[in-house]
Amino acid sequence: MTIEICSPSRQSAVNAKAGGAKRIELCKELEIGGTTPSRDDIEYCVKELGLRTHVLVRPRGGDFCYTDAEFEQICSEVVMCREAGAHAVVVGFLTPEGRIDTEKTRRVVELASPMEVTFHRAFDEMSQDSLEALDQVISCGCHRILTSGCKPSAEQGIDTLRRIVEHAAGRITILAGAGITPGNAAVIERATGVTEVHGSCKHTLPDGTVETDAHIVSALIDSLK
Repeated sequence: MTIEICSPSRQSAVNAKAGGAKRIELCKELEIGGTTPSRDDIEYCVKELGLRTHVLVRPRGGDFCYTDAEFEQICSEVVMCREAGAHAVVVGFLTPEGRIDTEKTRRVVELASPMEVTFHRAFDEMSQDSLEALDQVISCGCHRILTSGCKPSAEQGIDTLRRIVEHAAGRITILAGAGITPGNAAVIERATGVTEVHGSCKHTLPDGTVETDAHIVSALIDSLK
């Protein structure tokens, strides 16, 4: 089982490592769903912390249908992530009709190489059939999909996650995320067959921002041993 910890700041990445994490999804502004972190923070996580660093590339909160200008910003940030030594980028694109935007996804996969590409929970916001969408994401060359099984949480999406995992077998990795806790991670693993889980393991600071909690990270890892 591979565990990925969502880390919305440099300090969160430090805390994730202290809790035993080896892989993070680095972002900022998690309060609005996450946006692209700075190059300095990416390099710190890769070079100083030695973490496998997957970087969220997203110019703003809100939906996943981007203007041409926003998409060009995304492409520039993907190149920045590659130059900073990131191991993967995390992106997601939908058309105005709520379908997978295969054109944008393919372009980013090509641009990101040799980094891996994770298609994030935009997958859970689409309007099309989940297995049809899965096939489209695979056809674009993505390496994994972060999904809750198209439900508000992975626990609620167990049945769909199981079908997605079965349909994806040998073609793409399914990373279960949303509401993953030390109390339910093992249940979700057993019920769906996922080999990767994504947890935020966060607590809220007095100023309202969120930060990764090393103790919760450690408990999540222990629950999946």
